[in-house]
Amino acid sequence: MKKTIEVISERNSIHRQRVELDGFEDLFVDVPRGLGGEGSAPDPHDYFDLSLAACKAITAQMYARRKQWPLEGVSVRINRDDSEERKGTYRLEVVMSFHGIVAPERLARLEEISNRCPIHRLMTSATVEVTTRTASTAEA
Repeated sequence: MKKTIEVISERNSIHRQRVELDGFEDLFVDVPRGLGGEGSAPDPHDYFDLSLAACKAITAQMYARRKQWPLEGVSVRINRDDSEERKGTYRLEVVMSFHGIVAPERLARLEEISNRCPIHRLMTSATVEVTTRTASTAEA
């Protein structure tokens, strides 16, 4: 499946970007004040991290629904340690709460299943190829 996301610089902002994604309201991206931005929206790292959290929650919910388990909701907290990112290590601790499930074996299974979500696998085991090019005048 191919999908296009367009990111456009906001004209009156320093680093704020508007994200256009077909079928959705616009999203915004900025950088913290300490890095020269306005801190008016999540930064790119936040979106990276929240993608993992959301995918894990959705995957657990889908599994519980298929098993007809009484899962009432999922809470996911991401603790980021980016202190060694420039050395090549970006650490994310994921803490999940499964509301409505009390059986230890079901909790363990939901955690295990969440580790199989597409974003977790993408982040930990896929080869991601990025090609960057400047648009031609006709494309712009």
